[in-house]
Amino acid sequence: MKLLFIPACALAAFTTTAFSQDAVNYPVRPIRMIVPFAPGGGLDISTRLIAQKLIEKWGQNIVVDSRPGAATIVGTEIAAKAAPDGYTLLMITTTFAINPGLYPKLPYDPGKAFIPVTQLNSQPSVIVVTPSFAGKSVKDLIALAKAKPGELTFATPGAGSAPHLSAEMFQRAAGVSMIHVPYKGIPPAVTDVIGGRVTMLFTTTISAAPHIKSGKLRAVAITSAKRQPSMPDVPTVGETLADYRAEAFQGMVAPAGVPQAIVNKLSAEVARIVQLPDVAQRFELDGAEAVGSTPTEFAAFLKAEMQKWSKVVRDAGIKPEQ
Repeated sequence: MKLLFIPACALAAFTTTAFSQDAVNYPVRPIRMIVPFAPGGGLDISTRLIAQKLIEKWGQNIVVDSRPGAATIVGTEIAAKAAPDGYTLLMITTTFAINPGLYPKLPYDPGKAFIPVTQLNSQPSVIVVTPSFAGKSVKDLIALAKAKPGELTFATPGAGSAPHLSAEMFQRAAGVSMIHVPYKGIPPAVTDVIGGRVTMLFTTTISAAPHIKSGKLRAVAITSAKRQPSMPDVPTVGETLADYRAEAFQGMVAPAGVPQAIVNKLSAEVARIVQLPDVAQRFELDGAEAVGSTPTEFAAFLKAEMQKWSKVVRDAGIKPEQ
């Protein structure tokens, strides 16, 4: 028997060619998209919308696998341990970037266990108050908070949530001190702000929009870098506090080790899909703006988000809800 020795350079070329061919043929079997939330939420809806478009494009089945639990840690750990072949993907939100600062010991390293694919969209929070509240602007809000330190209250859908961290970042940027009132979700928080039992609420634009339109709540400012088409008359916090920006997001990552050619193919196709008129309009109904970034752009974005939110968590002394 003769042993065949293949030079390292030839083996590398063969491997690269194989990976490239894999990307050309990809996908050749069903893809699993893990959503670390219960079915029916915003990320689940976005995932199913994108999955349907991918099925139409590639002709392969896509399974949306809901794995809720432990602030998305359950589903994220499952994805981290999946084979890095491009057939298991993880759908993420801002929680993915918040958790490293909030939980000192995660069962995975978010910076090493995953490779970014693309950012789907960006969604700001909005600061709302009851219409009878004296503050009409961010400047008024800051003045009132400074005049009555520790008296103004702000509601959020829970400790460690994106709206909570947006509010904590606001306090530090404005140099004010307010009392956090966490709720188990948005509806009870909205009820208490409408009733005047809590001063203000930091929440998603989609959850606040119906109450703003009905006149039960008044929007003071939005947390995005620029004004939103759906609320053109609502100023940004950044118009008063320079460089303030706090937006939630949805995105897609893959287990580390997935061939870059497959990641690039996924990224390009999903980025195309999120810009389709019907998809972009669906995002807009949820108060979000389509993005569709490259893997490199999304990697830089995630790194910056993790650093930003870790600092907010540390400075505010935020602890995860038990």
